[in-house]
Amino acid sequence: MLAGASSSKVTLTLWENYGTESNAVAIKAIAKAFTVQNPNIAVNVVSEPADNYFPLLQSADVSKSGPDLAVMWTGLYALQYSGMIQPLKGHVSATALSKMEGLQWMTPGMTGTSDPLVMPLETQFYIGFYNKALFARAGVTSVPTDWTQLYAACTKLKKIGVTPFSYGNGGQALGAEFYPWYDLSYMMIGDYSVAQWKSLYNGSIPWTSKTTEASLAAWQKLKTMGCTNPDVLTNTTNIQQFEKGKAAMIMDGTWDTATYTAAMGSKVAAFVPPFSAKPIKGVVDFPGDGISVMNYSKHLADDYKFETFMTTPAAAAIINKAGLIPDLQGTTTTNPVNQQMLNFVTQQHLTVYPMLDNVTQGNVVNAGSSELTTVLANQTTPSAALQKMQQTWQQLPASQRGKAYAG
Repeated sequence: MLAGASSSKVTLTLWENYGTESNAVAIKAIAKAFTVQNPNIAVNVVSEPADNYFPLLQSADVSKSGPDLAVMWTGLYALQYSGMIQPLKGHVSATALSKMEGLQWMTPGMTGTSDPLVMPLETQFYIGFYNKALFARAGVTSVPTDWTQLYAACTKLKKIGVTPFSYGNGGQALGAEFYPWYDLSYMMIGDYSVAQWKSLYNGSIPWTSKTTEASLAAWQKLKTMGCTNPDVLTNTTNIQQFEKGKAAMIMDGTWDTATYTAAMGSKVAAFVPPFSAKPIKGVVDFPGDGISVMNYSKHLADDYKFETFMTTPAAAAIINKAGLIPDLQGTTTTNPVNQQMLNFVTQQHLTVYPMLDNVTQGNVVNAGSSELTTVLANQTTPSAALQKMQQTWQQLPASQRGKAYAG
């Protein structure tokens, strides 16, 4: 039985790996607002390096000297690190939990919603962004909805001297090259249902599927026909190129929406990446990360109080102000481009998919991150890249490729 929240002054330590993203702004503001409501509980937000974050968290778990609260990615990441996480069931009220979306993606086995390991910070979209002014100037009168329309739009955009699709790492700490799982998520949305994505996890659909190979070949054609910048593997200024009107499209996520709307105003809009031979009817809409309670914390009751605060309208207002989408059921947002993304689901009724890399085994994700970038760069064939991903899958322990999701 947990003791009640502290009456004397305590300091909770919260680790985050957000860097300079809007998420960092949001969590620091939430921590401050929480302390205003609970003057005896200070929250010390510590920024840790994203590229070494999880090894640091594991080391802290071994020594039991780490944070009380920590940013945790959802899906298989939360399951992988569940041994250091204190579940929320019974400590955060069922009423509070019922306000949050997507809890099934952070529960053991990724089934049910009553026993989450993570309190979501916000709803995230992997998405495409495009420059409406450049589309109009090039004579692209409608947003592409399949490969054929995308290739045609690229041809028109090249004629006005802009890069149709800019790729690069955008200063991300995930790696030196662009992150291919944004794109692959939409290729797999075009090819498979949400239920079939689990077949990619358990091997019922191998990564070497001819369907998947064909999608990668169509994606590779983007660079072959000059629809991308030539330096897809080394470019670090793709965000700036997009903001300054030198590129018409970019793949990214909601953590950068506020950056784009601040720089581009009404010129920027979101679109569902048309990486399919037929119009895509799904969108990545997923609470990709949040805050977990570390099970060695000496202030568990206070930790749960913080987690409960994250379910409140006050916290949602802070998240919205930071340019993000609150995870509350039925939420709206004041950022027009973020609201456009929500409308894909609420008005256009696109099927909601998780982030593919959050429901794919970590070793396979790492293999894909290495191999898929070279596919777009025309240094590797789709077949060779997928074979390496499949080999990585085959080397996983049986417990990580069964019928049920496991960490």
